[in-house]
Amino acid sequence: MTFAATESVPLPQSQVAILPIPYGATLSYRAGAAQGPDAILAASMQMEWFDDELLQDLSAVALHTLPAMAVELSSPEAMIQAICDQAQWCGQQGGWLIALGGEHSVSVGLVRAQQRLLAQPFSLLQIDAHADLRAGYQGTPWSHACVMRRIFDLAIPSVRVGIRSLSNEEWQFIREQQLGNSFFWARDIVLASKRGRYDWVDQVVDQLLPSVYITIDLDGLDPSVMPAVGTPEPGGLDYDTVLHLLRAVFSQRNVIGCDITELSPIAGQPASDFLAAKLVHKLIGYRCHLSQL
Repeated sequence: MTFAATESVPLPQSQVAILPIPYGATLSYRAGAAQGPDAILAASMQMEWFDDELLQDLSAVALHTLPAMAVELSSPEAMIQAICDQAQWCGQQGGWLIALGGEHSVSVGLVRAQQRLLAQPFSLLQIDAHADLRAGYQGTPWSHACVMRRIFDLAIPSVRVGIRSLSNEEWQFIREQQLGNSFFWARDIVLASKRGRYDWVDQVVDQLLPSVYITIDLDGLDPSVMPAVGTPEPGGLDYDTVLHLLRAVFSQRNVIGCDITELSPIAGQPASDFLAAKLVHKLIGYRCHLSQL
């Protein structure tokens, strides 16, 4: 399958490349993230290409959908290395990448690849329900619950939005490393949004370097609008709030790549699949019509 059933242009001529990564080996609650990429691609075939926010027909965007990555079963670390190699190759060919998870651990490989490709430093924007700062989980440091700890080890400055679940171990790490100012807690965002206040968006953007990688764990959204995730947490962001933030980041920063992870499809309930596909559609539109290239 290709995204939105489009005919893939050659990768070097593409404006956006889509990489499905059907990996879910370290999931710890609801399984199914390995089926996420196919569900997103299938739902994308039902979208209208015209974007009512941008007032642009995105069907003219040159897309390249890569084959789904083969899953490396020898170890989680081996899979992350394979993802890094694939994403680096894609970048060398000229592809601006949106990766479709799969579990959130895939982001470590994608961020490693950006470090190899770029000469200048960049920061990371994390949209997520969970801090994901554990040193290890269920016997591996490469779990989906450790993704942001491994990215911290790469010395990538990160800003976290929508967080509402963390362990005592993670809280102690946040305090020790003085990371508290980089957290924009879901409870504060929801309350501010109800009052019509979005000054927190400017505060997020102000913390980001000129170049930014965006990782979106779909459980950052409230489960009332995104129930099909591995670890749903109440009290999250709504769809329009996420778009408000993403539009600001693309308008004011150079976004170097994105991933969308943790869709675990629910049989007979396609709304979450469609939301994820629509979010990819919005990223494509923002990249091609708003991005600080």
